[in-house]
Amino acid sequence: MNTLSVATADGRTEFHPGEQIEVELAWEFEEAPAAIELRLVWNTAGKGTTDLRVVQTERFDEPSPRDRCRKTLTLPGSPYSFSGKLVSIVWALELVALPQEDSERLEIVVGPNAREVQHADIVEDPV
Repeated sequence: MNTLSVATADGRTEFHPGEQIEVELAWEFEEAPAAIELRLVWNTAGKGTTDLRVVQTERFDEPSPRDRCRKTLTLPGSPYSFSGKLVSIVWALELVALPQEDSERLEIVVGPNAREVQHADIVEDPV
């Protein structure tokens, strides 16, 4: 059985923009994949078309069939994690085996005060 695991080293999932995070990765395959990628991504969710952006990729070419390691990533300043009435922005860490596309995903929050921006938090201009 093939397994992939992605987690933050300290177990947190809420972060400030620009913060460095340490990520723990593990995988076990019957046969080694051609490559494994750690991807920092954000996507939209809700009404309409889903957008996906890969912000950063760490690639492991010709990995061993099983391994454990740590990587440090620096989160970008934007966009913030957001939960709105019609659309949300969701950040995640994805560990993907290639070419078969087996994957594991850990959703995280990137925002001011390490919190998701809520629709109710946005003050509309009274003008």
